[in-house]
Order: sequence, then C-alpha cells, then structure tokens
Amino acid sequence: MTTTRLFAHDVEKPWGRTDIPSAIAPTQGRRVGEVWFSAPTPSEGAALPLLVKYIFTSEKLSVQVHPNDVQARDRGLQGGKSECWYILDAEPDARLGIGLTRELTPEALRAAALDGSIEALMDWKPVRAGSFYYIPAGTVHAIGGGVTLVEVQQNNDVTYRLYDYGRPRALHLEEAIAVSATALYDLPDRIVPITAEERLVSGDGAPFILDLMQGEAKTAQRIEGEMAWFIPLAGTGMIDGEPWRQGECWLIQGTAALTIESRMSALLARLP
Repeated sequence: MTTTRLFAHDVEKPWGRTDIPSAIAPTQGRRVGEVWFSAPTPSEGAALPLLVKYIFTSEKLSVQVHPNDVQARDRGLQGGKSECWYILDAEPDARLGIGLTRELTPEALRAAALDGSIEALMDWKPVRAGSFYYIPAGTVHAIGGGVTLVEVQQNNDVTYRLYDYGRPRALHLEEAIAVSATALYDLPDRIVPITAEERLVSGDGAPFILDLMQGEAKTAQRIEGEMAWFIPLAGTGMIDGEPWRQGECWLIQGTAALTIESRMSALLARLP
C-alpha cells in the first residue's frame, strides 16, 4: 500500500495563460497552458495507465483525434487515448468542439481539414463551470479559448492533428482520417456542479472510472482500489498522514486513510 503526491509539471504554451491560480501553478508571468501530474521518478510516471492534467486556454487548440487501443496497437503503439474534461471555469463565450455536425466521408473530412472548413463543421458546445464531457477515442475534438479544465486520459502520447488554424505545426491527416469515428457524437451534455456527488465515467467499455466525490469538514473517508488518482478541487486535509490541498494529484495504490479538515470536493479516477 503506497500513497504518493504526484509531481506537478507546468508546461508553457503560446495559447496558455498568466492568470492561473497560484495553488495550481505559479506562473511568474509565463503563459502556462498545462499542468501535468507524474510520478517523482520519470520511469514510474511513464508506466502509469492514466494521466491527469489541468488545461488553461486563451485561444482555440488544434482540431485533433486519438486512436482507440486496437487501432493504436495495430500501428505498433502501446495503446489509444480516450479522455474526459471537467470544466472548472469558463468565459461567457467559451466553447468545446466535440464531434462534427454531420457525418463526412474520409475524402470530405480530408478536404475540410485542408481548406479549413472543418472549423465550421465542428459541433461547438457552449460550456460553463460544471460542464462535463467524456471523449471516446475516435471523436474529433478541440478545446476553445477561455477554458479552465481538468482532463483525465489514458496515458498514451498519441495525437493526430487535423487542423491547426494555420499555425506552423505538422498535421497528421492520413492517420487522423483512418481513426476518426464516422458516427456523430451522441453522449449527452452534462452540468455537474462541483458540489455534486456523481459517477461521471462508468466502467462499461470505458478505460477508467471517474467519480466526483464530496466530504464534510472534520470527517474521514477511506479510498480503496488497486490504483486510484485523488484530485482535490476544494478543501484541505490529510492523506495517510500527509497534508493534501486543492491543485494536487495523489496516486493511491491499495487503501488510503483520508481526513478532511475543510469541506472537500474531489475527482477520483480508478481503473475499471
């Protein structure tokens, strides 16, 4: 049984922001776009099956897609990537592009990516704090500007870009078209306030389980499971004798004793 505070690694991005809460990452004037949580030893972090990130955007990210496990392994990769987004904050006009508004043939998808019309074909969904989306592998997607979110994903570095608004980065059209789902995205829009207690991702066909959990001040809980990621969004307390707070991520292998000093809201990710 081990409990480990994962190392927070902030990543500067041109589309990042300088107004990130200091509890998550001190920017010191830098444009931080992502904060990744990994094991203190890099070799251990690479082996973790899930990756947790905070993402902060000031402009749209690329239109991209990820393969599923079978597609990735057919290409000699370790595995695919399904992911999910829980929105912590969003500007009034913030949007997430999730899927397309109509089905496209591979030829039409390639043409739309090349001429930029894919941007208008994306299903841009308005979001606010509490919006939650699960993004199965194969879903064409993009994160818009003005969003702060927590992302939980399979820990496989495999992203195929379809369109990048003219930025000078490589695209992966053939790979992306080969793995893009042809059916429209049909999962429901969900608003899950940070004060809710709810299962966000189920284990039925999903590569992980995600719960939004709560705890009152001056109480205690136990977290059990072969491997779990504890992501506190609010509150303070102790976990196996070590202090935890908002903006951290802890890896629990076995059972952990959790005490809550001030009211807690947290995401808890586990393997199915």
